[in-house]
Amino acid sequence: MRRREFFLAVASLAMPGPAAAQQTVVKRIALVNVSAPTQSNMSEERSTYYKTFLSELRRLGHTEGQNLVVDRYSKEQLGAGPEALAVRVISSKPDVILLTDPSSPAFLRETKGVPVVTILNDPVAMGYAQSMARPGGNVTGVSVDAGGPSIHGKRIALLREVVPAMSKLGCISAGKGWDGAIGVAVRGAAQALGVAVFNVAVDYPGNGATYRNAILEAAREGADAIMVLDSPDTLVNRVPISEALAEVRIPAIQAFAPAVDAGGLMAYSFDLAELTRRMAATTDAILRGANPGEIPFYQVSKFELSINLKTAKALGLTIPPTLLATAHRVVE
Repeated sequence: MRRREFFLAVASLAMPGPAAAQQTVVKRIALVNVSAPTQSNMSEERSTYYKTFLSELRRLGHTEGQNLVVDRYSKEQLGAGPEALAVRVISSKPDVILLTDPSSPAFLRETKGVPVVTILNDPVAMGYAQSMARPGGNVTGVSVDAGGPSIHGKRIALLREVVPAMSKLGCISAGKGWDGAIGVAVRGAAQALGVAVFNVAVDYPGNGATYRNAILEAAREGADAIMVLDSPDTLVNRVPISEALAEVRIPAIQAFAPAVDAGGLMAYSFDLAELTRRMAATTDAILRGANPGEIPFYQVSKFELSINLKTAKALGLTIPPTLLATAHRVVE
């Protein structure tokens, strides 16, 4: 090769082509779940929930370690409280915050300038959205109990089919949910069905011991049935919760199907995997420039009943055949 052609070839290699000229745009998301004991519990290897979420984001073009930075905040980072955690999260300048449990209004107050994707019972009743179709603020995501028949009322009715003599229902809630829209919905549903109801709250985030103590307290208060309310905290602690329920021998209904696999009697739940994919799609839209205030909340319309026959037998209960026929999952 002649000298001139050699230097031209070298120069052409050094010059950026069209692909090299295009710089990869890196986005940042913050995963916040103070129910998770450690950040490692929020990895794809340890959590089906996060595996589904991050896998769906990859399918949509966002890959951790390539064009996506993922910061994780668990119970380890709660430290001085939700306000301090919110300040810490905001300081990392995320493009989106995925908030698994918005049980602390203080956290959401501090994050008004950052898009938040989350799961709520009724975002309008809870004051986080102007409407389901047009939230109007920085919060959007999925709703599991907005308008129409209350999911809590359905759970109480299902539990009464198994325990016809149920007269005093004890509820186990995480944090201060009972003081807000969730408590109002449960009390209204119980009153409509003629069932007395009371609540035992667990400081959020809880652990196996705090949930066991709450269930023992409900038993002392005379509960003849128990309903464990929706929270990522009750999902994380489903094994000790189910063990405590077996200890006091009180029939209970829970909010998540995995609780039935852990020995719980029954659960009336939404499809968590489906909701996770929906939240990933919403996150993708925001990362591409959409305004969260203009992204409608997705409303859950499909619910599944799970029943553990082994637990029913241990409690001396007979599940009505009509109820078994409607169950989506039956654990023998």
